[in-house]
Parts: sequence; structure tokens; C-alpha cells
Amino acid sequence: MQRLDFLRYSALGGGALSASGPLPRSAHFADRPGLCRSALTPLLLVAALLAGCSSEPEGTSLEQLRQQTHIHGLAFDRADSERILLATHHGFHVVGGDGLARQVSNETHDFMGFTPHPQDAETLFSSGHPARGGNLGVLVSSDGGRNWEQRASGADGPVDFHQLTISEADPDVLYGVYAGRLQVSRDGGQGWRVQAPVPDGLIGLAASSRDPEHLYAATKGGLLMSPNGGERWRQLHPERRPVSLVVADGEALYAFMLGVGLIRADEATRQWEVVNGDWGERYLTHLAVAPDDPARLVAADDQGRLLLSTNGGQDWSPL
Repeated sequence: MQRLDFLRYSALGGGALSASGPLPRSAHFADRPGLCRSALTPLLLVAALLAGCSSEPEGTSLEQLRQQTHIHGLAFDRADSERILLATHHGFHVVGGDGLARQVSNETHDFMGFTPHPQDAETLFSSGHPARGGNLGVLVSSDGGRNWEQRASGADGPVDFHQLTISEADPDVLYGVYAGRLQVSRDGGQGWRVQAPVPDGLIGLAASSRDPEHLYAATKGGLLMSPNGGERWRQLHPERRPVSLVVADGEALYAFMLGVGLIRADEATRQWEVVNGDWGERYLTHLAVAPDDPARLVAADDQGRLLLSTNGGQDWSPL
């Protein structure tokens, strides 16, 4: 949205009304001051209102943002995939088409676990810590991240989910991790119960896009899969290397395995292939797939830099 510096309106007989300075004398109706006040006052109010609505917060460069905070979760905005949603240590931000980040919520929470609703662009879920300390429980935003409210405290809460995921197969099913235990909600985040202990060395969690009972886990000891909501786990990839992320989106699974790189599989077959192995010592910490273009990916690396791919992860460029 472009910022409008000047607002001008035709005012009774061709004079110009400006929100940025005084009216030209020709528009003052000096011979009829009563008419001037009654006619122009509503227009001045409208101009002031529009001037306020047309402005938006000053943007922050991504390099500045990287120096100020770190990213705990990201997603494409389902309503506008040119916008990228960022849950950070210091509030909730949106990166616009101009490449600048803007804090869209007045809340300065430490947003930890973060997951967008897979169908409703305005609904987002998160958890973490308020700036004053303590735990937030399960938060929900119904307006794209501008306002947040607690939907539930969680089991033995208020919880602080560092991993939080929603099932694309059934959006009423969410999973979160708190105090070493996996919790599940089957009513859209209202009620929660403890399901099971989590795998050792858990880093990331992703609910299946095909079956709400299937879960994927990125761990320090490899990539795991559960067929029954986290009650039992098995190895999903033969390499038992640390995995920094796992994402289930549509028909695809993505994971980043240290020493191997970015890998991908069709969820139906789970046959893995290396998409890009040229990372050196770097690794990815978060990844999202555009809802309107499965070849378009956004990711954050271990240095907090945002990267964009337009060919399914084969090539990357700084955002």
C-alpha cells in the first residue's frame, strides 16, 4: 500500500482542500463565513481521517530486523502470498512486497510456537511468553495477527508451546509440545490433553496433510514419523543425522538434514530426494510453501536471514 502524502478534494466551486497545508484563499468563501464553516468542517474531518488511514508503520529492513530479534516461525499470508508472516522474539511482523518488515500487532510477546490455519487466512495460532514474563497459553488471532487472545490455557498450563502444528487434513486437530510432553486438541484449540512424551532431542513438529493422526518430528537423532498421534515413533529416513525442520504441505514433505541438505518427498510414498545439498555449515531453521504456488518457498537460516526459492528449493536468493 502506497503512503499518500497529500490528500486533495474539490470543494464547493473548484477550490482545493489539502490535508498538508492551508486552503487557498479562493476556497475560503470570505464573503460567506457561515457557509464556509458548515461546508468545510465535514470535509476537513474526512481528510484527516483518510490521512490517518492511508499511512502505515515505517518499515524495517530485514537486516535491521535480524539484528534486533530472531524468528521463531514463518508462513505465507494465504490472502496475499506476497506477504510473509513472521513470529519473532519481539512481536509479530509482516514482510510486504517492498521487502520491509512491519510490526502489525501492538503485542510485544515472544511468539514461540506458530502455525497458520490451513484454510482461513485470518486465523493464526501461537504460544510463547508475554514481555512481562510467564506463559501465554494457546493464542489465536482472527484478524491476520493484529490482535491476539488466549483461546486456552492448555493441559497443566498456561503452556508455552515451542512446537505447534495444525493438521491440514482436519484443522480442528492441533498438536503442541510443553515440558517434554505432546499435547493434542481436537476442537480447534479449545481443549487440550497430554498425549505422550515427545521423542528425545525434538526440534520441530509437523502434522500430516493427509491424516490428522500422522505426525512428523525433526530431532537431533534423525527424522521420525508417528502413525498414531505421537504415541509411537519410527525412523523415517535411513540417515540418523540432526534434522532442523520438517514441513508437511499439500502432497509434499520437506526436511533439512545437517550434512545432507534440503530433502523432499511425496507424502504418499515418503521416498526422499536431495533438493539442494550446497549449504556448507549453514542450515535452515524454518520453511514455508506458498499456498498458490508449490514451487515458491520461503525459509530462514541459522543466521536469521530470509531466503526465497521459486523452483521448489533448488536455488535460493536473499529476500
